[in-house]
Amino acid sequence: MSGRKPVVALENPGVERAAEFIRDAVSERKVVVVVGNCWVDYRGRASSKLEPGERIVVIKEDGSVLVHRPVGYEPVNWQPAGCLFQTRVVGDVLHVRAIRRKPSESVRISFDRVYLLSAMSLVDRGEFSLHASEEDMQRAILLEPSILEDGLKPITYEKKVEPGFVDVYGVDRNGKLVVVEIKRKTAGRDAALQLARYVDFVKTVANREVRGVLAAPRLARGVQRLLATLGLEFKALDPKKCTEVLRKSETRKLAEFFEEA
Repeated sequence: MSGRKPVVALENPGVERAAEFIRDAVSERKVVVVVGNCWVDYRGRASSKLEPGERIVVIKEDGSVLVHRPVGYEPVNWQPAGCLFQTRVVGDVLHVRAIRRKPSESVRISFDRVYLLSAMSLVDRGEFSLHASEEDMQRAILLEPSILEDGLKPITYEKKVEPGFVDVYGVDRNGKLVVVEIKRKTAGRDAALQLARYVDFVKTVANREVRGVLAAPRLARGVQRLLATLGLEFKALDPKKCTEVLRKSETRKLAEFFEEA
């Protein structure tokens, strides 16, 4: 890595110089960051226009594009990986167009002023590990109940019962009430007894059959036998799978926003 110059930057370049710089950087599959005054025109599954404003535009080496306002973490416009790029100058305006073939759509970002322009050759081989919290696992079940059980229909969450709060409360495909207790790590004896108390309370107020489900990556030794004795069930729930559900949900939200914009 010694001797590498991963970042090249220009301050306040003219639009002609900026166009040449972006064209070269994209052809070399570099990451490009443009800061300037721009407006955006999207055409494709829907159409949208973003009026002029000072923004940050990121073109990644995989061909994805993000347009960020100075605040907020979500892009206001974006295109996924695999875009083709056209860069040209008309008058005093720089136009950068990102085009997708399938589905057919494009984003045109137009700059009349460029404050900062940088191109980066970045090396990233690090693995990413995200450990979902119990709240994340709960959200994943609510978004996609089938990760726990086919036919499960959540009614509510954090339901108040006499001993505490039920993580997820729902109905199974046979009409039975389901009380779900979630643990992010290995579920032990205390989790099983806690679930049993919740189920016992619900049985006193519900005029129907109630199931108790302990959802966790794994059980501690001896807990499976305790669950069987208490008439409760165990469902293996992988936090990584929950994280994937949440990622898909965020991607869908972005796509839906983009289509409606």
